Amino acid sequence: MRINAPLSPLNALSPLDGRYASKGDALRGELSEAGFMALRVEVEVAWLVGLSDLGLPELAPFSPRARAFLAELVSTFSEADARRIKDIEKTTNHDVKAVEYWLKEQVADDPELSAAAEFIHFACTSEDINNTSHALMLVRVRASVLLPRLNEICVSLKSFARRFANQPMLARTHGQPASPTTVGKEFANVAARLDRAAEAIAAVRPLAKMNGATGNYNAHLAAYPEIDWPGFSARVLAGLGLEQNPYTIQIEPHDWMAALFDAVARANTVLLDLDRDVWGYVSLGYFKPRLKDGEVGSSTMPHKVNPIDFENSEGNLGLANAMLRHLSEKLPISRWQRDLTDSTVLRNLGVALGYCLVAWDACLRGLAKLEINAAAIDADIDACWEVLAEPVQTVMRRYGLPRPYERLKALTRGRGIDREGLAAFISALELPGDAKARLLALTPRTYVGLAARLASEV
Repeated sequence: MRINAPLSPLNALSPLDGRYASKGDALRGELSEAGFMALRVEVEVAWLVGLSDLGLPELAPFSPRARAFLAELVSTFSEADARRIKDIEKTTNHDVKAVEYWLKEQVADDPELSAAAEFIHFACTSEDINNTSHALMLVRVRASVLLPRLNEICVSLKSFARRFANQPMLARTHGQPASPTTVGKEFANVAARLDRAAEAIAAVRPLAKMNGATGNYNAHLAAYPEIDWPGFSARVLAGLGLEQNPYTIQIEPHDWMAALFDAVARANTVLLDLDRDVWGYVSLGYFKPRLKDGEVGSSTMPHKVNPIDFENSEGNLGLANAMLRHLSEKLPISRWQRDLTDSTVLRNLGVALGYCLVAWDACLRGLAKLEINAAAIDADIDACWEVLAEPVQTVMRRYGLPRPYERLKALTRGRGIDREGLAAFISALELPGDAKARLLALTPRTYVGLAARLASEV
């Protein structure tokens, strides 16, 4: 049977509009097509109001009433308004021109604003409106959704770091036992990385341009050669919270967007590393996901409790980064002064960032269900006395004993050692009494360096 019904979460092609639809709700207001239209209206109105303040002989400054009317068009823009713009686009076959015509419809019955109708979109190319709208959407989503959500993960990681700062844990390098750490310190490592990644996302400066068809203010100067158009454009953009890029072709070259997407992808890579490590620790029995009534781990093996949230996060991080990296590589490239390849790609900003939110939400969900199995962690580290070969040979080096590394290698490599065997070796060393006593008192659980302090201070 073929499904041939109106669009719903069950028959949507993308899981972002189906299974994961609720995860992307925070993005829809800015990154949906309707959200994009609303931002275009906001930019067109900002340009129009700015023009009215220039003191042009043909355009008097708008009255407070007219300004309030235009502001209301922006603040009350609805999905019904977006549908009307789509209807106009059926005739124009041009999305930005449809926005211009919609605005002219809205002011048609207002004598003051209808007289100024031809100054709507005055001297602008479509990309002046689009690039500014894209900048607004990304800046606002970064501030209201992306950074707060990453901060939630950081807060969770730091909570783990402090709570388990003193829980010793056998480290593994190359998958083999290595110098011990603490559970908290390993979460602190990720929290610190994610903090830096979030700082890089926040540091990207959004750029925009409103300089005409090829970036030279040609039409602007043809109409009003006496006006400082670069200065005016910069003021309009600053009013929207954006910085002017003075050197562009028809499109703003999107280098800042590429930097933003690369920064988000780096944060995702940190989280992917976390997902895989936690998955491994669950496999070792160090952690276990908290049981949820009614949940099933396998359709045939009733005992299973799987780390599915971290697996979900890992998979969606891969999808997000594939799209983010395509965006960052593709968007800064345009043939000569303009081609449309960026336009169709930019329609997928919500998809790339939507997969980020799906992944981040899964990671948070997994962390919230994670329970430590201290008994398993302790049993593992207690059985691994060979990790103390490192401090013994290092102290031997300090006091000039011959061939320290080689002697410990012969004692421990590939076969391990127990407490008694290591104690016998240390007791036979010609070391100062206090140094020997420190080594004899050392255990795998206490050989954690500054891990606990570092975890507590993150």
